[in-house]
Amino acid sequence: MPDCFIYDHVRSPRGRGKADGSLHEVTALELARQSLVAIKERNKLDPSLVEDVVLGCVDPVGEAGGNIARAATIAADYGKEVPGVQINRFCASGLEAVNFAAAQVIAGAKELAIGGGVESMSRIGIGASGGAWPVDPSLAIKSYFLPQGVSADLIATKYGISRDDCDAFAVESQKRAAKAWDEGRFKRSVVPVVDVNGLPILVKDEHMRPSTDMQSLAQLKPAFVQMGELAGFDAVAIQAHPEVEADKHVHHAGNSSGIVDGAAAVLVGSKKAGKATGLKPRARIHSFASIGSDFALMLTGPIDVTKRVLEKSKMKLSDIDLIEINEAFASVVLRFLQAFDLDASRVNVNGGAIAMGHPLGATGAMILGTALDELERTGKSTALVTLCIGAGMGTATIIERV
Repeated sequence: MPDCFIYDHVRSPRGRGKADGSLHEVTALELARQSLVAIKERNKLDPSLVEDVVLGCVDPVGEAGGNIARAATIAADYGKEVPGVQINRFCASGLEAVNFAAAQVIAGAKELAIGGGVESMSRIGIGASGGAWPVDPSLAIKSYFLPQGVSADLIATKYGISRDDCDAFAVESQKRAAKAWDEGRFKRSVVPVVDVNGLPILVKDEHMRPSTDMQSLAQLKPAFVQMGELAGFDAVAIQAHPEVEADKHVHHAGNSSGIVDGAAAVLVGSKKAGKATGLKPRARIHSFASIGSDFALMLTGPIDVTKRVLEKSKMKLSDIDLIEINEAFASVVLRFLQAFDLDASRVNVNGGAIAMGHPLGATGAMILGTALDELERTGKSTALVTLCIGAGMGTATIIERV
Protein backbone atom coordinates (compact mmCIF):
# COMPACT_ATOMS: atom_id res chain seq x y z
CA MET A 1 0.00 0.00 0.00
CA PRO A 2 1.22 3.55 -0.68
CA ASP A 3 2.88 5.52 2.09
CA CYS A 4 1.37 8.77 3.32
CA PHE A 5 3.73 11.61 4.18
CA ILE A 6 3.34 14.85 6.08
CA TYR A 7 4.62 17.68 3.91
CA ASP A 8 3.81 20.63 6.16
CA HIS A 9 1.64 21.83 9.00
CA VAL A 10 0.57 25.13 10.49
CA ARG A 11 -1.49 26.30 13.41
CA SER A 12 -2.84 29.56 14.73
CA PRO A 13 -1.91 30.88 18.15
CA ARG A 14 -4.52 29.87 20.70
CA GLY A 15 -6.69 32.79 21.78
CA ARG A 16 -8.39 32.89 25.16
CA GLY A 17 -11.90 31.52 24.64
CA LYS A 18 -13.78 34.36 26.24
CA ALA A 19 -15.36 37.61 25.12
CA ASP A 20 -12.16 39.45 26.04
CA GLY A 21 -9.95 36.96 24.15
CA SER A 22 -7.94 38.30 21.23
CA LEU A 23 -9.68 36.03 18.71
CA HIS A 24 -13.25 36.60 19.88
CA GLU A 25 -14.01 38.82 16.88
CA VAL A 26 -12.59 36.23 14.45
CA THR A 27 -15.03 33.61 13.20
CA ALA A 28 -14.25 29.92 12.95
CA LEU A 29 -14.46 30.25 9.19
CA GLU A 30 -11.81 32.96 9.18
CA LEU A 31 -9.52 30.96 11.47
CA ALA A 32 -9.80 27.96 9.17
CA ARG A 33 -9.37 30.11 6.07
CA GLN A 34 -6.13 31.63 7.33
CA SER A 35 -4.66 28.19 8.09
CA LEU A 36 -5.47 26.98 4.58
CA VAL A 37 -4.03 30.14 3.04
CA ALA A 38 -0.84 29.71 5.06
CA ILE A 39 -0.40 26.11 3.86
CA LYS A 40 -0.95 27.23 0.28
CA GLU A 41 1.31 30.28 0.31
CA ARG A 42 4.30 29.00 2.26
CA ASN A 43 4.52 25.90 0.07
CA LYS A 44 3.78 27.78 -3.18
CA LEU A 45 1.10 25.15 -3.61
CA ASP A 46 -1.24 24.94 -6.55
CA PRO A 47 -4.47 24.40 -4.58
CA SER A 48 -6.11 22.57 -7.46
CA LEU A 49 -3.81 19.64 -6.61
CA VAL A 50 -5.46 19.27 -3.19
CA GLU A 51 -8.09 16.56 -3.57
CA ASP A 52 -9.81 16.92 -0.22
CA VAL A 53 -9.86 19.08 2.91
CA VAL A 54 -11.00 17.34 6.11
CA LEU A 55 -11.56 19.55 9.15
CA GLY A 56 -12.60 18.60 12.65
CA CYS A 57 -15.12 20.79 14.47
CA VAL A 58 -16.81 19.65 17.67
CA ASP A 59 -19.62 22.20 17.68
CA PRO A 60 -20.38 22.73 13.99
CA VAL A 61 -23.42 24.93 14.43
CA GLY A 62 -24.35 28.52 13.64
CA GLU A 63 -21.52 30.30 11.87
CA ALA A 64 -19.32 27.21 12.34
CA GLY A 65 -21.92 24.89 10.83
CA GLY A 66 -22.90 23.85 7.33
CA ASN A 67 -19.68 21.95 6.46
CA ILE A 68 -17.09 24.48 7.52
CA ALA A 69 -14.37 22.60 5.62
CA ARG A 70 -15.99 23.24 2.24
CA ALA A 71 -16.70 26.83 3.27
CA ALA A 72 -13.05 27.31 4.24
CA THR A 73 -11.75 25.98 0.92
CA ILE A 74 -13.96 28.48 -0.91
CA ALA A 75 -12.96 31.34 1.39
CA ALA A 76 -9.26 30.44 0.96
CA ASP A 77 -9.60 30.52 -2.85
CA TYR A 78 -8.72 26.87 -3.34
CA GLY A 79 -11.04 26.70 -6.33
CA LYS A 80 -14.40 25.09 -6.91
CA GLU A 81 -12.80 21.69 -7.61
CA VAL A 82 -11.49 21.20 -4.05
CA PRO A 83 -14.08 19.49 -1.80
CA GLY A 84 -14.26 19.68 1.97
CA VAL A 85 -15.80 17.63 4.74
CA GLN A 86 -16.30 18.33 8.44
CA ILE A 87 -15.99 15.49 10.96
CA ASN A 88 -16.58 15.19 14.69
CA ARG A 89 -14.84 12.74 16.97
CA PHE A 90 -15.16 15.14 19.86
CA CYS A 91 -11.76 16.18 21.27
CA ALA A 92 -9.79 14.03 18.80
CA SER A 93 -11.48 15.54 15.75
CA GLY A 94 -8.37 17.35 14.51
CA LEU A 95 -6.20 14.25 14.66
CA GLU A 96 -8.94 12.06 13.21
CA ALA A 97 -9.28 14.53 10.34
CA VAL A 98 -5.59 14.04 9.52
CA ASN A 99 -6.06 10.28 9.80
CA PHE A 100 -9.08 10.43 7.46
CA ALA A 101 -7.07 12.42 4.92
CA ALA A 102 -4.13 10.03 5.27
CA ALA A 103 -6.37 7.00 4.87
CA GLN A 104 -7.53 8.30 1.50
CA VAL A 105 -3.91 8.64 0.40
CA ILE A 106 -2.97 5.19 1.69
CA ALA A 107 -5.98 3.69 -0.07
CA GLY A 108 -4.88 5.29 -3.32
CA ALA A 109 -8.04 7.37 -3.57
CA LYS A 110 -6.21 10.70 -3.23
CA GLU A 111 -2.67 11.94 -3.85
CA LEU A 112 -2.75 15.14 -1.81
CA ALA A 113 -5.10 16.22 0.99
CA ILE A 114 -5.31 18.44 4.05
CA GLY A 115 -6.48 17.39 7.49
CA GLY A 116 -6.94 19.74 10.41
CA GLY A 117 -9.52 21.42 12.55
CA VAL A 118 -11.00 24.58 13.98
CA GLU A 119 -12.92 25.73 17.02
CA SER A 120 -14.01 29.19 18.10
CA MET A 121 -14.96 28.48 21.68
CA SER A 122 -15.41 32.14 22.54
CA ARG A 123 -18.14 32.43 19.90
CA ILE A 124 -19.68 28.94 19.88
CA GLY A 125 -19.79 27.54 23.41
CA ILE A 126 -19.05 23.97 24.47
CA GLY A 127 -22.09 21.78 23.84
CA ALA A 128 -23.77 24.30 21.54
CA SER A 129 -24.50 21.56 19.03
CA GLY A 130 -26.47 19.57 21.60
CA GLY A 131 -26.90 15.83 21.22
CA ALA A 132 -28.68 12.93 22.89
CA TRP A 133 -25.78 11.65 25.00
CA PRO A 134 -26.22 13.96 28.03
CA VAL A 135 -29.97 14.53 27.86
CA ASP A 136 -31.76 11.44 26.55
CA PRO A 137 -32.23 9.06 29.51
CA SER A 138 -32.28 6.01 27.25
CA LEU A 139 -28.69 6.82 26.26
CA ALA A 140 -27.38 8.68 29.31
CA ILE A 141 -28.26 5.85 31.71
CA LYS A 142 -26.85 3.13 29.47
CA SER A 143 -23.57 5.04 29.00
CA TYR A 144 -23.22 6.21 32.61
CA PHE A 145 -23.09 9.80 31.38
CA LEU A 146 -20.83 12.03 33.45
CA PRO A 147 -19.55 15.56 32.88
CA GLN A 148 -15.92 15.16 31.84
CA GLY A 149 -14.59 16.92 34.93
CA VAL A 150 -16.35 14.39 37.17
CA SER A 151 -14.90 11.62 35.03
CA ALA A 152 -11.41 13.10 35.42
CA ASP A 153 -11.93 13.16 39.17
CA LEU A 154 -13.07 9.54 39.06
CA ILE A 155 -9.82 8.58 37.29
CA ALA A 156 -7.82 10.38 39.95
CA THR A 157 -9.76 8.71 42.75
CA LYS A 158 -9.65 5.20 41.30
CA TYR A 159 -5.92 5.31 40.59
CA GLY A 160 -4.69 7.19 43.65
CA ILE A 161 -3.78 10.45 41.93
CA SER A 162 -3.84 13.32 44.42
CA ARG A 163 -4.65 17.02 44.13
CA ASP A 164 -0.94 17.77 44.65
CA ASP A 165 -0.04 15.36 41.84
CA CYS A 166 -2.41 17.17 39.48
CA ASP A 167 -1.24 20.63 40.53
CA ALA A 168 2.43 19.70 40.19
CA PHE A 169 1.75 18.40 36.69
CA ALA A 170 -0.03 21.64 35.79
CA VAL A 171 2.88 23.74 37.02
CA GLU A 172 5.28 21.69 34.90
CA SER A 173 3.05 22.10 31.83
CA GLN A 174 3.18 25.87 32.26
CA LYS A 175 6.95 25.85 32.67
CA ARG A 176 7.51 23.68 29.60
CA ALA A 177 5.18 25.76 27.43
CA ALA A 178 6.85 29.00 28.50
CA LYS A 179 10.29 27.57 27.79
CA ALA A 180 9.19 26.29 24.38
CA TRP A 181 7.92 29.75 23.42
CA ASP A 182 10.99 31.50 24.85
CA GLU A 183 13.29 29.23 22.83
CA GLY A 184 11.28 29.68 19.62
CA ARG A 185 10.29 26.04 19.30
CA PHE A 186 6.89 26.95 17.82
CA LYS A 187 8.23 29.65 15.51
CA ARG A 188 8.20 27.54 12.36
CA SER A 189 4.60 26.41 12.67
CA VAL A 190 2.57 29.10 14.39
CA VAL A 191 1.09 31.52 11.86
CA PRO A 192 -0.23 34.82 13.31
CA VAL A 193 -3.92 35.54 12.94
CA VAL A 194 -4.29 38.82 11.07
CA ASP A 195 -7.06 41.35 10.43
CA VAL A 196 -8.43 42.48 7.07
CA ASN A 197 -5.45 44.79 6.63
CA GLY A 198 -2.95 42.02 7.26
CA LEU A 199 -2.01 43.38 10.68
CA PRO A 200 -1.47 40.81 13.44
CA ILE A 201 -4.28 40.22 15.92
CA LEU A 202 -2.52 37.44 17.84
CA VAL A 203 0.98 36.01 17.45
CA LYS A 204 1.36 33.87 20.59
CA ASP A 205 -0.75 31.53 22.72
CA GLU A 206 -2.41 33.83 25.23
CA HIS A 207 -3.85 31.37 27.74
CA MET A 208 -0.48 30.62 29.35
CA ARG A 209 0.29 31.60 32.94
CA PRO A 210 4.06 31.02 33.33
CA SER A 211 4.09 32.32 36.90
CA THR A 212 1.77 29.52 38.06
CA ASP A 213 3.06 27.69 41.14
CA MET A 214 1.76 25.24 43.71
CA GLN A 215 0.80 28.05 46.07
CA SER A 216 -1.35 29.87 43.52
CA LEU A 217 -3.05 26.65 42.44
CA ALA A 218 -3.77 25.75 46.05
CA GLN A 219 -6.06 28.79 46.24
CA LEU A 220 -8.41 27.36 43.60
CA LYS A 221 -11.46 25.39 44.67
CA PRO A 222 -12.29 22.07 42.95
CA ALA A 223 -14.52 22.88 39.99
CA PHE A 224 -16.72 19.80 39.83
CA VAL A 225 -17.98 19.37 43.40
CA GLN A 226 -21.37 20.82 42.63
CA MET A 227 -21.83 18.67 39.52
CA GLY A 228 -20.69 15.59 41.40
CA GLU A 229 -22.37 15.97 44.75
CA LEU A 230 -25.40 18.18 44.16
CA ALA A 231 -26.29 17.10 40.63
CA GLY A 232 -25.83 13.46 41.53
CA PHE A 233 -23.07 12.53 39.11
CA ASP A 234 -20.83 11.17 41.87
CA ALA A 235 -23.49 8.52 42.44
CA VAL A 236 -23.40 7.63 38.74
CA ALA A 237 -19.59 7.35 38.89
CA ILE A 238 -19.80 5.00 41.88
CA GLN A 239 -22.54 2.97 40.25
CA ALA A 240 -20.27 2.43 37.25
CA HIS A 241 -17.23 1.74 39.44
CA PRO A 242 -18.47 0.47 42.82
CA GLU A 243 -14.90 -0.20 43.94
CA VAL A 244 -14.68 3.59 44.41
CA GLU A 245 -16.34 4.53 47.70
CA ALA A 246 -16.41 8.29 47.08
CA ASP A 247 -15.34 10.46 44.15
CA LYS A 248 -12.67 12.88 45.37
CA HIS A 249 -12.68 16.15 43.47
CA VAL A 250 -9.18 17.34 42.59
CA HIS A 251 -9.54 19.22 39.30
CA HIS A 252 -10.01 22.95 38.81
CA ALA A 253 -9.33 25.56 36.15
CA GLY A 254 -5.60 25.50 36.84
CA ASN A 255 -5.03 21.77 36.24
CA SER A 256 -7.56 21.33 33.42
CA SER A 257 -7.31 22.31 29.77
CA GLY A 258 -7.96 25.92 28.85
CA ILE A 259 -10.93 27.03 26.73
CA VAL A 260 -9.46 28.69 23.64
CA ASP A 261 -9.96 29.52 19.95
CA GLY A 262 -7.72 28.19 17.18
CA ALA A 263 -7.23 26.33 13.92
CA ALA A 264 -4.67 24.01 12.33
CA ALA A 265 -3.95 22.38 8.98
CA VAL A 266 -1.71 19.46 8.01
CA LEU A 267 -0.73 18.80 4.39
CA VAL A 268 -0.45 15.08 3.66
CA GLY A 269 0.11 13.17 0.47
CA SER A 270 1.73 10.39 -1.47
CA LYS A 271 5.30 10.21 -2.76
CA LYS A 272 3.91 11.02 -6.19
CA ALA A 273 2.29 14.19 -4.81
CA GLY A 274 5.63 15.29 -3.41
CA LYS A 275 7.26 14.98 -6.81
CA ALA A 276 4.40 16.82 -8.49
CA THR A 277 4.59 19.75 -6.07
CA GLY A 278 8.35 19.79 -5.50
CA LEU A 279 7.83 19.33 -1.76
CA LYS A 280 9.99 17.23 0.53
CA PRO A 281 8.24 15.00 3.06
CA ARG A 282 8.91 15.77 6.70
CA ALA A 283 7.43 12.60 8.21
CA ARG A 284 5.63 9.40 7.33
CA ILE A 285 2.36 8.51 8.95
CA HIS A 286 3.23 5.05 10.23
CA SER A 287 -0.12 3.93 11.65
CA PHE A 288 -3.25 5.14 13.40
CA ALA A 289 -6.23 3.78 15.31
CA SER A 290 -9.41 4.77 17.13
CA ILE A 291 -11.19 2.71 19.77
CA GLY A 292 -14.05 2.78 22.24
CA SER A 293 -13.29 2.58 25.97
CA ASP A 294 -14.89 2.69 29.42
CA PHE A 295 -17.99 4.94 29.47
CA ALA A 296 -17.62 6.40 32.97
CA LEU A 297 -13.84 6.66 33.17
CA MET A 298 -14.27 8.01 29.64
CA LEU A 299 -10.86 9.74 29.42
CA THR A 300 -8.65 6.64 29.71
CA GLY A 301 -9.05 5.97 25.98
CA PRO A 302 -5.42 6.98 25.22
CA ILE A 303 -4.21 3.95 27.17
CA ASP A 304 -6.40 1.53 25.25
CA VAL A 305 -5.75 3.06 21.84
CA THR A 306 -2.00 3.18 22.43
CA LYS A 307 -2.04 -0.56 23.03
CA ARG A 308 -4.09 -1.01 19.86
CA VAL A 309 -1.92 1.15 17.59
CA LEU A 310 1.29 -0.42 18.89
CA GLU A 311 -0.14 -3.88 18.25
CA LYS A 312 -1.21 -2.88 14.73
CA SER A 313 2.21 -1.44 13.96
CA LYS A 314 4.14 -4.28 15.62
CA MET A 315 5.95 -1.77 17.83
CA LYS A 316 6.63 -1.40 21.53
CA LEU A 317 6.34 1.78 23.53
CA SER A 318 10.11 1.69 23.94
CA ASP A 319 10.31 2.23 20.16
CA ILE A 320 8.63 5.62 20.57
CA ASP A 321 10.90 8.62 21.19
CA LEU A 322 8.29 11.27 22.00
CA ILE A 323 4.68 11.18 23.15
CA GLU A 324 2.05 13.90 22.86
CA ILE A 325 -1.09 13.24 24.87
CA ASN A 326 -3.71 15.94 25.14
CA GLU A 327 -3.86 17.46 28.59
CA ALA A 328 -7.63 17.52 28.86
CA PHE A 329 -7.19 17.15 32.61
CA ALA A 330 -4.07 16.43 34.64
CA SER A 331 -5.28 12.99 35.71
CA VAL A 332 -5.58 11.89 32.06
CA VAL A 333 -1.85 12.22 31.47
CA LEU A 334 -0.86 11.08 34.96
CA ARG A 335 -2.89 7.88 34.58
CA PHE A 336 -1.30 7.31 31.14
CA LEU A 337 2.17 7.65 32.70
CA GLN A 338 1.15 5.34 35.53
CA ALA A 339 -0.35 2.69 33.25
CA PHE A 340 2.79 2.41 31.12
CA ASP A 341 5.31 3.20 33.89
CA LEU A 342 6.65 6.02 31.71
CA ASP A 343 9.29 8.63 32.32
CA ALA A 344 7.54 12.01 32.02
CA SER A 345 10.61 13.51 30.35
CA ARG A 346 9.53 12.29 26.91
CA VAL A 347 5.85 13.16 27.27
CA ASN A 348 4.50 16.62 26.34
CA VAL A 349 8.00 18.07 26.44
CA ASN A 350 6.74 21.48 25.26
CA GLY A 351 3.79 21.67 27.62
CA GLY A 352 0.21 21.05 26.64
CA ALA A 353 -3.41 22.11 26.82
CA ILE A 354 -3.32 22.92 30.54
CA ALA A 355 -0.92 25.73 29.69
CA MET A 356 -1.84 26.62 26.11
CA GLY A 357 -5.47 25.56 25.83
CA HIS A 358 -7.59 23.02 23.99
CA PRO A 359 -9.50 24.33 20.93
CA LEU A 360 -11.54 21.15 20.69
CA GLY A 361 -11.73 20.48 16.95
CA ALA A 362 -8.19 21.69 16.24
CA THR A 363 -6.11 20.30 19.10
CA GLY A 364 -5.32 16.90 17.57
CA ALA A 365 -3.82 18.46 14.45
CA MET A 366 -1.95 20.99 16.59
CA ILE A 367 -0.23 18.44 18.80
CA LEU A 368 0.61 16.25 15.80
CA GLY A 369 2.49 19.23 14.42
CA THR A 370 4.13 19.89 17.79
CA ALA A 371 5.39 16.31 17.85
CA LEU A 372 6.82 16.58 14.34
CA ASP A 373 8.59 19.86 15.09
CA GLU A 374 10.11 18.36 18.22
CA LEU A 375 11.34 15.28 16.35
CA GLU A 376 13.08 17.58 13.90
CA ARG A 377 14.49 19.84 16.61
CA THR A 378 15.97 16.96 18.58
CA GLY A 379 16.88 14.66 15.69
CA LYS A 380 14.66 11.90 17.05
CA SER A 381 12.69 9.48 14.92
CA THR A 382 9.24 8.45 16.14
CA ALA A 383 6.34 10.04 17.97
CA LEU A 384 2.98 8.90 19.28
CA VAL A 385 0.11 11.41 19.38
CA THR A 386 -3.07 10.56 21.27
CA LEU A 387 -6.16 12.16 22.77
CA CYS A 388 -8.95 11.16 25.12
CA ILE A 389 -12.49 11.61 23.82
CA GLY A 390 -15.96 12.19 25.22
CA ALA A 391 -18.27 9.18 25.61
CA GLY A 392 -15.24 6.93 26.12
CA MET A 393 -13.02 6.75 23.05
CA GLY A 394 -9.39 7.26 22.08
CA THR A 395 -7.48 8.11 18.91
CA ALA A 396 -3.74 7.71 18.29
CA THR A 397 -1.29 8.23 15.44
CA ILE A 398 2.36 7.19 15.11
CA ILE A 399 4.62 9.23 12.86
CA GLU A 400 8.22 8.68 11.72
CA ARG A 401 10.49 11.56 10.80
CA VAL A 402 11.84 11.45 7.26
